[in-house]
Amino acid sequence: MPKIVDHEQYRKELLGKCFDLFAQKGYSAITMREIAQGLGVSTGTLYHYFPSKQALFEQLLEEISQQDVAMALAELGGRKPLPEAMAALARYLVKNEDYFIKWTYIWVDFCQHQDSEQIKVNGVLKRANQRYQQAACDFLGIQDSVLATFVLSFVNGLILEKLWGDENICFTEQCALLGKMLTAYLRDEERG
Repeated sequence: MPKIVDHEQYRKELLGKCFDLFAQKGYSAITMREIAQGLGVSTGTLYHYFPSKQALFEQLLEEISQQDVAMALAELGGRKPLPEAMAALARYLVKNEDYFIKWTYIWVDFCQHQDSEQIKVNGVLKRANQRYQQAACDFLGIQDSVLATFVLSFVNGLILEKLWGDENICFTEQCALLGKMLTAYLRDEERG
């Protein structure tokens, strides 16, 4: 009797194993052949599920952004006062620092090898950014997408500093400072 394969589940399993392969070699350096070898599948099988390395990466981004948001919101919990929320964010960043540094490395390497105009119009990238932005709004209990983007940019900047080896970056201190800045900003917005 032929084996029945759930193609969607198998595709997700392959994607789940790709993260570490990209983290080890970088987007630009790894080939589809090397990815197939790392996954223990034939190149033909890999191309059956992903027509190109970019398509594979974009599907990985789609999956990761969905998982990241679900995990972050679940772990960070419901709405809290800002100081508590920033402390929770700091703990989350500390706990997942290695993952965030690897993901940032992969992301930077990918973007480095794309045309900037392609990045601006790429639907997968736009959806991932919107997903992260909405998660920031939900976490902070705000509707201000500009403020959510600021918070994400701040966090991304901290992670980039860690990627570049800055040992002086302390997530706890930086998130506490961010909390004070946000509190002052929101208080000013209420008055004004």
